[in-house]
Amino acid sequence: MAGGVVLRFVSFAIRILQFLASAVILAIYSYFLAVLANHNVSIPRWVKAVEGLSGAAALYALLGILLTCCLGGVTFFAVLAVGLDVCFVAAMMAIAIMNRHGTQSCSGTVNTPLGDGDSSSDSSTTKANLGLTCRLEKTVFAVSMIGIFLFLFSILFQVLLARNHRRQKAFGPSPANGYTYESHRPRGFLFWRRKNNAPETENLNENDLPAHPTPQDLEYQVSPEKTRFHNGFWGRNKNTTDGVNGNTYNGTYGEY
Repeated sequence: MAGGVVLRFVSFAIRILQFLASAVILAIYSYFLAVLANHNVSIPRWVKAVEGLSGAAALYALLGILLTCCLGGVTFFAVLAVGLDVCFVAAMMAIAIMNRHGTQSCSGTVNTPLGDGDSSSDSSTTKANLGLTCRLEKTVFAVSMIGIFLFLFSILFQVLLARNHRRQKAFGPSPANGYTYESHRPRGFLFWRRKNNAPETENLNENDLPAHPTPQDLEYQVSPEKTRFHNGFWGRNKNTTDGVNGNTYNGTYGEY
């Protein structure tokens, strides 16, 4: 049980890091696209590709966060996640390759998505500072490399989650394993059910006749019309006259 919680937590953390890495790339290339569009510069196809791949990775990581919380370890979703993780490993590798100029030094002449030239100057077409653009591209390259390892780790933990889920399902409460869910309910719950379902009286027989009064019950009856319950110890009248013999008693049984 504790192992499954740890695996789920680690997978959740990895998904969050994947989302953050993809969001950083998406934000930087959204800036690049905005600058190119504002200056009516032809947008290279590879820049659009980076934008699309990073956006898809961010969306997938966001969905992965939700699925890890709700359906982490379920075989179908685990297999689906492994397949998509492999695809996004390739996507991050493609982003790293397309930003390979990020490995260069950001001093001297630089080659950036917003133009080429000296790092201390602005691009002649986009008016963007080339030194800043170079550092942003370097950031994209570094984050894409981190993203590759994050999606690889995610594959590993999806496999571990699926195995843990299958093991818990195999050894969980079921008639096939020799015990049921009922046998593992808290004892207090079973005791409560047993107590509430028990009859109020034991050895109850529907053929039994109601109990009849005994001679002892009628011993202190005062008159044929009034019983000792009304005129005896519990009655309102403490001093009662026997209507037959004329004797008066003080309300205590047997004392006249």
